[in-house]
Amino acid sequence: MTDYLKTPIEYLKGIGQKKAEVLKREFNIVTYNDLLFYFPYRHIDKSTIYKINEILTEGNLMQFRGNVVGYQILGQQRNRRLSAQFTDGTGTIELVWFNGINWIEKVLQEQHKDIIIFGKPTQFNGRWNITHPEIIDPNARNDSPVPQLFYPLYNTSDRAKKSGLDSKGVAKLVVALLTQLRQMMIPDHLSKEIIEQHQLISLKEALFNIHYPASQEKLAQATLRLKFDELFFTQLKLLKLKLLTERKFRGHIFAHIGENFNYFYHNRLKFDLTGAQKRVIKEIRADLNSGRQMNRLLQGDVGSGKTITALLVMLIAIDNGFQTCLMAPTEILATQHFENIHRQLEGMNVKVALLTGSTKTTERKEIHTGLLDGSIHILIGTHALIEDDVVFQNLGLAVIDEQHRFGVEQRAKLWKKNTTPPHILVMTATPIPRTLAMTVYGDLDVSVIDELPKGRRPIVTRHFYESDRLAVLGFMKKQIDAGRQVFVVYPLIDESEKTDLLNLTAGFEAMSRAFPLPRYAVGIVHGRMKPEVKEFEMQRFSKGETNILVSTTVIEVGIDIPNATMMVIENAERFGLSQLHQLRGRVGRGGEQSYCFLMSGNKLSTEGRQRLKAMVSTTDGFEIANFDLKLRGPGDLQGTQQSGILDFKIADIVKDEKLMAYTRNLAKQLLESDPNLSKPENQSISEHLQLLMKREKFWGMIS
Repeated sequence: MTDYLKTPIEYLKGIGQKKAEVLKREFNIVTYNDLLFYFPYRHIDKSTIYKINEILTEGNLMQFRGNVVGYQILGQQRNRRLSAQFTDGTGTIELVWFNGINWIEKVLQEQHKDIIIFGKPTQFNGRWNITHPEIIDPNARNDSPVPQLFYPLYNTSDRAKKSGLDSKGVAKLVVALLTQLRQMMIPDHLSKEIIEQHQLISLKEALFNIHYPASQEKLAQATLRLKFDELFFTQLKLLKLKLLTERKFRGHIFAHIGENFNYFYHNRLKFDLTGAQKRVIKEIRADLNSGRQMNRLLQGDVGSGKTITALLVMLIAIDNGFQTCLMAPTEILATQHFENIHRQLEGMNVKVALLTGSTKTTERKEIHTGLLDGSIHILIGTHALIEDDVVFQNLGLAVIDEQHRFGVEQRAKLWKKNTTPPHILVMTATPIPRTLAMTVYGDLDVSVIDELPKGRRPIVTRHFYESDRLAVLGFMKKQIDAGRQVFVVYPLIDESEKTDLLNLTAGFEAMSRAFPLPRYAVGIVHGRMKPEVKEFEMQRFSKGETNILVSTTVIEVGIDIPNATMMVIENAERFGLSQLHQLRGRVGRGGEQSYCFLMSGNKLSTEGRQRLKAMVSTTDGFEIANFDLKLRGPGDLQGTQQSGILDFKIADIVKDEKLMAYTRNLAKQLLESDPNLSKPENQSISEHLQLLMKREKFWGMIS
């Protein structure tokens, strides 16, 4: 049976080579199996026959059974219409067609024939009528090889429609396939025990009823079964991958806490670690002592102290005789990490180096030598770290900051920097909802710093319209006159967009007029600047030589200016929620009360208004991430599209959160009792899992 489902789709009745090419190109339907798993997005309920005297309101799809008692064709040429009188004994309703009149007339010539009509009743001149109703022969419905009570609607495309593959065209192909499959077995992927334990219907019954359900109850049962399968095998894949990784890759053991860690912890930390930071360090230490390679995701909201946590872990690695590296997505962020860590470790016996695309050849050679002889303990940089000529003596820990900005191959190259792969700690300041973390990062251990340092005040966020501009400028002046600094950010989404660059330039000129020299100084930064010019402007702002920095989103990640207490985001409706939250995190890094003002035009889309409302209502990054997930869906969230894991056909990680958690726990229990899935009762699960793991390419070992 499995082989039969591998049959190329062109062999199905009603398709042929041309339609097969369209199905392949538009919907990735190559085999019978692909069509079988091409699920409808909803069903039209045709299970109820209403009486005409039951019509109460307009706009609902309704179905009536009766006969036509007369019709006439009115008008001439383009203005022709066919009007028919339909009755079911409880009342009469007018049926109207403006198109296909000749065909409709042939159908209606046999008056008083028993028919079913389906459409939306509307009122006109006090009488009920239906425009372009569907005409259904009750006998044809009864003779159909599949139930016709709930009609499926399939996603299609303009190209497909031109080839006759609109929703109805796809539905006909599905009927042809299901007709062939009626007398055949479709093997179940789940074990008999799991199916019975959870009272699930068979896979064959689910597949038939997801397309053409026999009842609402059968549709619900089919939906549950197929969602269960999808989520269970997704979690099983991730957990199995994690298990395989732990078996295959042994990890360096960092057995003790040494001089560097203790000296830094007791003499250099200017503040107490939060309870969350201490908990995370304990979780990481347990990994480092386990003898298996660590693969851990460290989540933490903006300003929660992820970097200092990572530095303490790096010192543990150094105390155990290993080198470490920290990879950041941009040169600005890498340089900032280097300057901060170099300053914090000054006077200690730990050598820190910076390697980016701008590093000069002579410095690069010195770094290569220092890495080989082990004199460099911490290497910080951009993707330059993963170049082939960067060779460590003994790399034991790799930290990846803002990991979603690196491609799979870039991250995976770090594995090859030592014969025994280094421990991996990936960090993100983009909070990830629990459901998304379970799915995308299911093969990683996850730590969360969910507590801000003491004394950190919540950022006051307000939404203003263009009409409030003078009030906003007045508030900016108060902040600057109090010795503070201000970011003003414009949405230069694509650096080739001339209009956005003009907006940024115009904004800079407007700010320069509102805050003139010599009392005030305004700087500007954007992605089309030369790196040295950009760095010069950033340094001026960092040193307090400019009061206002007009910028694009190049300051989104990692820029740390404690004296900046105000963020003004222009055209805020053009930003995504996670980006708005990241930008807001650039202020509030000192002890002073900070503010984020969201500027927008008066005309806002519903979604734009919801985003800005969410930003004003909370500063909790995880709340915002959950809202963003519900608003935009998982595929649009930063960094998740590359996974391939989120291409669910029927499950929804927002709506099905409880089912996902349940199936993950079930998959975990299964692997604990049968790690190799070698027990006879798990044979079907093992075979389907192997098929999925061959078919789908994972992110790589580092997510």
